Amino acid sequence: MTANNSWRMRRLAGLLAGAVSAAGAADKSPYHLFNPVPSAWLREMSTDRPDKTESPYTVDAGHFQVEADLVNYSYDVHNVARDHTLTESFALTPLNLKMGLCNRVDLQLVLPLYTAVRTRDRAVGTVQKSRGFGDVLARVKWNLWGNDGGDTAFALMPYVKFPTAGRTLGNGAVEGGLILPLAVALPRGWGMGLMTQLDLNEDADGSGHHPEWINTVTFSHDIVGDLAGFVEFFSSVSSDRGAQWIGTVDLGLTYGFTRNIQLDAGVNIGVTRSADDWNPFLGISFRF
Repeated sequence: MTANNSWRMRRLAGLLAGAVSAAGAADKSPYHLFNPVPSAWLREMSTDRPDKTESPYTVDAGHFQVEADLVNYSYDVHNVARDHTLTESFALTPLNLKMGLCNRVDLQLVLPLYTAVRTRDRAVGTVQKSRGFGDVLARVKWNLWGNDGGDTAFALMPYVKFPTAGRTLGNGAVEGGLILPLAVALPRGWGMGLMTQLDLNEDADGSGHHPEWINTVTFSHDIVGDLAGFVEFFSSVSSDRGAQWIGTVDLGLTYGFTRNIQLDAGVNIGVTRSADDWNPFLGISFRF
């Protein structure tokens, strides 16, 4: 579920400096959920999508942001078992709802409203289907530096997963972890995002929990006007017995339709058998 925001980083310091000069003040610390930051002082909108690398920037205090896949489809036939199984999944409007609590902290609730999974054994012709509501994630993002300017930004993002999905869509376990996203402004208008994530997930046999490590790197650049593109590498390694390394190469576009609305589209391409072969998506984010 992440965003590509580095294409905006080059303009961030200038926009904030202009807003501060016009308002005559730079301190946004007095603002909170019930005392929103004035619209003229809002930082450039930052999203945790469409790439998998989370953004270190928070939603301004007292404001709300919605990030959603309009359509998300995955296709996988080159699996680890090397059998005749074809697995397809379709997710409709999974939402990341964000609320700015103060200048450096926002609260997030990730709601997978509808997911459908279809697994077909092409050798014998059998089909298994699962559909319904998925597992809910509650996350907190705490920006440590760079929220309102600078060449780098970093945040801590602890999260908890609640087992709200049916057994055929989830494992029925409470899980959690910590996400560490870093954004870096590079020369010539390039932006780089780095992320390390440590998860504590239930073992496949239900006997306990094990750690999993996710690492990503993404590079982005403006293409023309408010259209930008990114390329990303994603890696997930699990210590669970028999688990395989998951790797993808991700490509996508973002378009700043307005100051508070962003459109995106892209595709995640599996480079290991444990990853989905193809995962195209189309999404939208808006702030108010």
